[in-house]
Amino acid sequence: MKKTILFDLDGTLLPMDFHAFMRTYFTKMGYTIKDVLDPHVMIDYINQATEVTVLTNNGRRNEEIFMEHFNTLIDEDVSEYIPRWSAFYDEGFMKCKEHTWQNQEIQEAVKILQDKGYTLAIATNPLLPLKSNIHRINWAGFDQSDFAYISSFEQNAYCKPFLEFYTEVTDALGVSPEDCYMIGNDVTEDLVARKLGMTTYLITDCKLNRKETKYETDHEGTYVEFLDFVKQLPDVNKTK
Repeated sequence: MKKTILFDLDGTLLPMDFHAFMRTYFTKMGYTIKDVLDPHVMIDYINQATEVTVLTNNGRRNEEIFMEHFNTLIDEDVSEYIPRWSAFYDEGFMKCKEHTWQNQEIQEAVKILQDKGYTLAIATNPLLPLKSNIHRINWAGFDQSDFAYISSFEQNAYCKPFLEFYTEVTDALGVSPEDCYMIGNDVTEDLVARKLGMTTYLITDCKLNRKETKYETDHEGTYVEFLDFVKQLPDVNKTK
């Protein structure tokens, strides 16, 4: 029996207008160090360093890879930027909340899964700090204690859509991929978990399919339909 549920965060546990969210994110982030670096230049550098981070699968932490590459792009030392970036996630980043909202069905689904004894984990693409992930978990109406594991920029060494990311998560949880469900809204980043034997559920309310590609998933539906799906799952407590 599958006893572990992996949830994506943005667009899954936390419904959002993704494009508006990202516009606000980059606008506010760009001004954190405007006195030493043009905001548009900084955003370009962040995108470059992020791309390198995603594509570097050598077991080094994402934060280390990102900072190392960003440091090659600037005249100063990146360590001078870190305190400002950290403060940003308790200040400017909070404006991004305006482009998110809570969903009663996903909240009820999580509660049912908890009551049925499933292990719940956050498998968001680990390109943002843990602090920002916890903010978004709270925005969605949950607490970090609801989840046995939360992927993050600081902790993880791999990114979506690479299978190593999912293996990293399941290894940390001490489970096999075949014993997990992966719940997400991104066709490319989340459904790839199916290749490891995970059962996938694509949430369609905030579905992302950037390349308009054909895809395969075990299940697909709205938040309402996902809630119905969860109600039909077996009670893990009765099998212990």
